[in-house]
Amino acid sequence: MKEIISLLLALVVLFSLSACGNGDNVEETPTQQNENNVDIFSEEVKAYYKNLGLQGTTLNVYNWGEYIDDEEIDVITQFENLTGCEVNYTTFESNENMYSKLSGGGVSYDIIIPSDYMVERLMAEEMLLELDYSNIPNFNKYFDNERYGNLIENGIKDYAAIYNVGSTILIYNKNLVKEEPTSWKVLWDEQYKGKVLMFNNPRDAFAVAQFALGQDINTTNMTDWDTAADYLLEQRQKVRPEYVMDEVFIKMESGEYALATYYAGDYELMVENNPDLGFVFPQEGVNTFFDAMCVPKGSQNKKGAEAFINFMMEPEIALANAEYIYYATPNKSVLENPDYSLIDSDAIYPENLEKTQSFHNLPVDTLQYMNSLWMKVKGENDAQGLYIAFFSVIAVVMVIIIANILKKKRMAKFYNV
Repeated sequence: MKEIISLLLALVVLFSLSACGNGDNVEETPTQQNENNVDIFSEEVKAYYKNLGLQGTTLNVYNWGEYIDDEEIDVITQFENLTGCEVNYTTFESNENMYSKLSGGGVSYDIIIPSDYMVERLMAEEMLLELDYSNIPNFNKYFDNERYGNLIENGIKDYAAIYNVGSTILIYNKNLVKEEPTSWKVLWDEQYKGKVLMFNNPRDAFAVAQFALGQDINTTNMTDWDTAADYLLEQRQKVRPEYVMDEVFIKMESGEYALATYYAGDYELMVENNPDLGFVFPQEGVNTFFDAMCVPKGSQNKKGAEAFINFMMEPEIALANAEYIYYATPNKSVLENPDYSLIDSDAIYPENLEKTQSFHNLPVDTLQYMNSLWMKVKGENDAQGLYIAFFSVIAVVMVIIIANILKKKRMAKFYNV
């Protein structure tokens, strides 16, 4: 009897742990030290960072996964060596995950790197501190205002320094998709059932459906969102897509999947490991975006944060990051550097990209409605129902077992056994 009860309890614990694991996988690992760092800075640059007085302070950086060079020159270690400031470096998988962590309180960050629409949202909710550009001289020196100045309109520059620029892209496996796709609608093709990878965040996933339907990706019309949600539900029923973020690298590089939605720069990383991959910018259009370095309210080291932003724009660091991350950089020193290897990439720096839209912050009621629809699309309500049913069955079994034990005890007492 004890063994049965122990087994049932173990099953309950395992099932609970499985349920807890259904959210985004958030990596929170300190950056690894690199013993091969080289002395790459001039004496003038070294003196500048040494004289900032950051020795003995701590900087908490919250960034996307795989979004900073920690191999060739190890950016974090270089910053620590120059400033004497210790960096706690953790990562997130989506803007929504980052926002949830930030708005939940209890954790203080000095640097965050959200995307364009999330920057707007954080600005609107007064969750960011204004940047003091006298502490970020490299911005005026190296930011390519001619090419990317339109991205920092409407006061965004006051709160955000652009880190990288990119776009969404459709990636396909040439061994499984014989003809080059031209439309997002291929993601609804039943011949690729079980072989499709979709964004595991609502804004990007809905945008794919909205592009396919010819909608505005910033629509506030609830009927539009209903239509897009129905279209995503249709995809779920027909194709059974997997919803992923950073897992897309391993899955597409394995060659087992036919199609994936992700970001242009990441395609170049994947194709290095699997040359059978191809990409297209679907004819309905794509989302173009930027990620930017911001200082959230509650920062305990704003001076260190602004020093970090300035450091990320140093020519040597900007080049190392651009080569490591494979996203378009707004840093002129990199774009003009003959050693920069990615300037001719059609995925990272596409020409004549005609149909594009950029995300903007949505009204609160629209965001809430989108999130509720996303739960429906993902079937999280169905999952909750399964959990309740499972635990209900366990409870019934336990009651029956206990009742049988009590019955046997009563019978044994009656017969004096």
